[in-house]
Amino acid sequence: MTAMDRKVAVVTGASAGIGQATARRLHELGFIVYAVARRLDRMTSLAALGIHTAGVDLTDDAAVVELVDRVLAESGRIDVLVNNAGYGSFGAVEDVPMDEARRQFEVNVFAVARLCQLALPHLRARGSGRIINVSSVGAKMYQPLGGWYHSTKYALEGLSDCLRVELKPMGIDVILIQPGGIDTEFPQVASQRLLATSGSGAYSDYARRYALTLLAEPRYISSPSVVAKAIAHAATAKRPRTRYAVGRGARAAIVARWLLPDRLFDRAVVALFSALAR
Repeated sequence: MTAMDRKVAVVTGASAGIGQATARRLHELGFIVYAVARRLDRMTSLAALGIHTAGVDLTDDAAVVELVDRVLAESGRIDVLVNNAGYGSFGAVEDVPMDEARRQFEVNVFAVARLCQLALPHLRARGSGRIINVSSVGAKMYQPLGGWYHSTKYALEGLSDCLRVELKPMGIDVILIQPGGIDTEFPQVASQRLLATSGSGAYSDYARRYALTLLAEPRYISSPSVVAKAIAHAATAKRPRTRYAVGRGARAAIVARWLLPDRLFDRAVVALFSALAR
């Protein structure tokens, strides 16, 4: 495959976990990969493989515009955009400052939308391409003290569904990835934010117990490579599915939410919460 024939993929949140595993997987499949993250120093292993790396704060519009301009100047095309960057800001809705709630939406939703806006003229011009948005099983269910995080994932799925029907006539696929529990930095970061936000005060007991569920035993989580494999399939399949639920517990949680009425699902969430916190 010549350089002109190789497809180009942009992967955000590539400094660790799912993003880094995805960048490696797509590189192995012959893609020209641009790995994007705030922490450029965390991507030296990717650069050593020949993967292009870019240190970008996705909430900085000028930096995002510069990123897309760079990809097009160097490679002349964008074929696959993997919007993986995101984080979890946990805490009681009452406790989380509104500035932090807004930042959660800026990173998890608006940054995705802005990258899509910038990439779409080039995808439309080619009449093909894939936008792969990494959501969560948390977009189909909910859990205590995760109101703002879950809200962003619900919003991301709504945005993606609308994009899918908008762009299908133009030859562009929009695919959602819905991971369950994955072995990344997410649980540690989320539990730290939870305790910092609601570890004292009216929700303190609840917060301390729930922080333990975020750090559940390894048997409840899967490797980031499982998600990377699904993303790679979505990027290369002739007819990709609209959604891929991956990782332990993902499909079961989605089916349970579909089958159970709200009150019964509430009880199931509380029961699981109590079991994991022991």
